[in-house]
Amino acid sequence: MLLYNRIMDNQAAKAQYQRYLTAERGYSPETSKAYLQDIAGFQDYLTASGGFTGFDQVEQLDVRVYLGALYDQALARTTIARKISALRGFYSFLQEEGQVQDNPFANVALRKHQAHLPEFFYEDELTQLFQSAYAKQDHPLWQRDAALLEFLFATGVRVSELVGLQVKDLDMAQQLVLVHGKGQKDRILPFGSYAKKALQQYLTDCRPALVAKQRPVGNDQAVFLNQRGQPLTAAGVTYILQQLMNRTSLTGQMHPHMLRHSFATALLNRGADMRTVQELLGHANLSTTQIYTHVSNATLQSSYQHFFPRAQRSQEDDV
Repeated sequence: MLLYNRIMDNQAAKAQYQRYLTAERGYSPETSKAYLQDIAGFQDYLTASGGFTGFDQVEQLDVRVYLGALYDQALARTTIARKISALRGFYSFLQEEGQVQDNPFANVALRKHQAHLPEFFYEDELTQLFQSAYAKQDHPLWQRDAALLEFLFATGVRVSELVGLQVKDLDMAQQLVLVHGKGQKDRILPFGSYAKKALQQYLTDCRPALVAKQRPVGNDQAVFLNQRGQPLTAAGVTYILQQLMNRTSLTGQMHPHMLRHSFATALLNRGADMRTVQELLGHANLSTTQIYTHVSNATLQSSYQHFFPRAQRSQEDDV
């Protein structure tokens, strides 16, 4: 009976934390679900390793063993960091609720690694993408694809923010858009004349015909729609962008975040200050934005090595 009560307490703790993430932290259902999956993964590991009695019985030794198991799986450091962050937050919540005395994840330090720089497009690569998007403007869906590409690059929004965009969020006269970001944090972003022209053409010539295809009708608020008149999904956006890339000489996989990275890199390369880029991207912490300075510096270093006449010594100089 005691074991049954403890199992129920564990389930209740996770359910209470899920409600906290959704109601008080404003996390989306998908994000809350991901946090709970990481917590359940830790619980399952301890259960399989010799028994799990309760979250209040976990010690730092259990955490170190679990961390070692994650490294043994050769998981990406970002994946391990996410799991540890989820568990650290969960235990902080349990502490505040008086359910545990200590947070065994409070002082967990991950192994250092070389940070991966964000993937972005160079100017000539972007030129190819835009040329591909505008190749057949007499086709309605191509007008949508051009508007999609222009808007993503002009604003640097996340794909989740893009698919949640509604017509009422657009101010075409002022060239502003209200973006609903992570954690229910809204921000207002400008967009340029290229994006405005592409959006106007799509909204006037293409979108009404897509709305008319809706079955059932009524879900007509989303800005970007698929060929059946339904709101585009993140997977749909990725597919459209990959098709645009496939019509160029570029190779590799295309994902929407590459345009966000390109947006940030272009701003910094042209002298925008870090705080401005942070606000435009909707980053809560400046440290998240600073990764783009490494991209910018790498670009500068590459250009210097290529163009400056005395950047590198030739083999003849050593003779």
